[in-house]
Amino acid sequence: MEVAGDGPAGVELCERTRPDLVVLDLMLPGLDGLEVCRRIQRQRSIPVLMLTARDSETDLVIGLGVGADDYMTKPFSARELVARVGAILRRSDRVDGDTDDDVAEMVRVGDIEVDTASRRVRRDGELIHLTPTEFDLLVYLASRPSRVATREELLEQVWGYDVPSGARTVDSHVRSLRRKLGSPVVRTVHGVGYAAQDTEA
Repeated sequence: MEVAGDGPAGVELCERTRPDLVVLDLMLPGLDGLEVCRRIQRQRSIPVLMLTARDSETDLVIGLGVGADDYMTKPFSARELVARVGAILRRSDRVDGDTDDDVAEMVRVGDIEVDTASRRVRRDGELIHLTPTEFDLLVYLASRPSRVATREELLEQVWGYDVPSGARTVDSHVRSLRRKLGSPVVRTVHGVGYAAQDTEA
């Protein structure tokens, strides 16, 4: 494990060591965590777990928007941190592995086209960047268009863990997906969870 004490050192460390995962504090001297995340994601796609003392939904969605795969709001337990790091690494392994045999290679949600083999998302031929977690969430919902998924189901199937603060994580990722893809793509079923827009809609 390598540790950097400020933002510029963190960017340099990522360039030099090419880590499998970065645990990144939002509040850093020199460069804040958002700018560090932007810069390291420009070099190559790296899974990032953002740590933040901020509890604003806007701040969390911004963090996801610059490339963070997940976030944790302070204070948190070491057990939850380990669970989330493990879950992100497992998702990263899935990115490098084979496509799930139960999911078609091409999935559509409204005017969004999802290529599960290449892990690319397009609208009208234009590529839309999603983080690995956002992509897995979209695929899970889009491949089951007639089903409503509860937050607990999504945490188990997409994130690979279930913790008390997890529901907020799901909600933030859905908001980030809507910001990138348009609000109709994922619909809220109040009191239950989320579902993909019907392809025919």
